[in-house]
Amino acid sequence: MDINYEILYTFIIASTALAISPGPDNIYVLTQSIVNGKKYGFATVAGLMSGCFVHTTLVAFGVSVIIKQSDVLFFVIKLFGALYLFFLAYRVFKSDAAVQLTSETVEKKSLGQLYKQGFIMNVLNPKVSIFFLAFFPGFLFSKTISNVLQFYVLGILFVITGILVFGSIAVLAGVISNYLKKNSKVSVILKWLQISVFIGIGIFILFSEK
Repeated sequence: MDINYEILYTFIIASTALAISPGPDNIYVLTQSIVNGKKYGFATVAGLMSGCFVHTTLVAFGVSVIIKQSDVLFFVIKLFGALYLFFLAYRVFKSDAAVQLTSETVEKKSLGQLYKQGFIMNVLNPKVSIFFLAFFPGFLFSKTISNVLQFYVLGILFVITGILVFGSIAVLAGVISNYLKKNSKVSVILKWLQISVFIGIGIFILFSEK
């Protein structure tokens, strides 16, 4: 079976770096875990990650058809993906480096409610589909395995990585929160980590081969 493991390793590293970088999802998991406890944080994580499979399915079947139809269209998708990631890097650069933790305003909810909210937040967010469309095509890792299956493998790896990172955030919520509040420089480091990851992935996708 023809599998480029280096591409898969790169994808896992990139996914991990993105999950660690401060964003609305991991901040949401952090605040829910602080207010309600770690099992409620895990319910939020489960909902968010379940929603990723919906976006994976949309990208897998849509992009796979395009790849089969035209090399030019696939290049356009890669170009769009790279430019979108560069745009995200620019937005992070222009944003405030401070991580805002407003746990005192978080409403307490049941495990089921948090799972449902996390799922709906993810599924109904078109930016997630756009991000998957920008992120996944550059990491196709085999010329013999069907593109649909490859997208699902990438989706599963993305979800596993997210569960491990977000789950760690849920378990260590109190420690992470206190550390971020005491060490303002950490937010700046995480900001530049996110910028570097977006730019790096964008360049990788731009020069990846079909």
